[in-house]
Amino acid sequence: MVIVKTKIDGKGPYNFIIDSGVGIIIITDPSLADSVGMQSRRTIKLSGLGTGEDFDATISSNISFDINGIKGNNMSAAILRKDRFGLSNYAGMPIHGLIGYDFFNSLAVKFNFFDSTLTVARSGYLKEFKKGLKIPLTIEQGKPYLEARIKMADNKEVTTKLVVDIGAGHPLMLDNMVTNNTLPQKFIVGNLGVGLTGPVSGLISRVKELYIGKYVFKNVITSFTLTDSATTTGRAIPRDGNLGLGILKKFTLIIDYQNNAMYLKPGKDFKTPFEHDMSGLEYYAEGDDLRTIVINRVEPGSAGDITGLQKDDAILNINFKPVADMSIQEIDDIFKSGADRSLILDIYRDKKRYRYIITLKRRL
Repeated sequence: MVIVKTKIDGKGPYNFIIDSGVGIIIITDPSLADSVGMQSRRTIKLSGLGTGEDFDATISSNISFDINGIKGNNMSAAILRKDRFGLSNYAGMPIHGLIGYDFFNSLAVKFNFFDSTLTVARSGYLKEFKKGLKIPLTIEQGKPYLEARIKMADNKEVTTKLVVDIGAGHPLMLDNMVTNNTLPQKFIVGNLGVGLTGPVSGLISRVKELYIGKYVFKNVITSFTLTDSATTTGRAIPRDGNLGLGILKKFTLIIDYQNNAMYLKPGKDFKTPFEHDMSGLEYYAEGDDLRTIVINRVEPGSAGDITGLQKDDAILNINFKPVADMSIQEIDDIFKSGADRSLILDIYRDKKRYRYIITLKRRL
């Protein structure tokens, strides 16, 4: 996630996720609207990927934001009546909302994931990379799209229209593909994340190759939704999926909506193979300080299952290091750090402490 400190109507700062996959500003924490004193003007219905039904959100107009001196005025925001995403639990820190189109619309934005910096300038003012590549974008209903070719497991090549989604953690998500018999034999059934209307279920596997301009990625970890998002009622822009941070962070990149372009320069991790979680554990942060890590699902037959870990177990330490001192990203990286690697986990269950040795197991 790309998280920035943001002031809303002069108050804050609050933690907002920069998310090119959203149009209107979304306030996910209803208490923020109360503390800032936002006035709701009307109600809209939001829909999106997820297993739940569409739901109502209220619209507040004429709000302002300030991100380290970058200001936007007279903006509108959708305020959720309750936090349906639980982003704070998955980020391990308080998250108050998402900001997308209003941030990107009139600016060129440079993301350097290797030194964790964000550079912003007027459109056209950032220098293009000498050894990079310009990728054409189309901006439709406030979201950026690109064209990419994908070689599926059966060697069939398809041309896809993908949302460039800085806010998505996965490398690649594809819709409409499961019914076309393009999956390899090896895949995982699981939770792909949380959409606007709840959990997104689907399959996780690999595609043989992904082509973005001249760049080729092999054996890309890919999420396959079981929902046809391109033909979902109310979706005006047909698409085949999205390109997430798992791919984008391999580059230093510039997104420039005004010039309908994205500029890419490979980074030091460009050739690093794609790996998926090897523990079989799904977990989240809870507690007032979001420092308690709780397992909410154990994949049957996975390393975690074989070890004896259970739903609702709290992870205290990994290799004797307290998880309270780690970020969620650090924990994620440990659990995909290498097949056959053994880790010592200290677990709290039913008011007792237990110690387990888990041996990571490559599942894809």
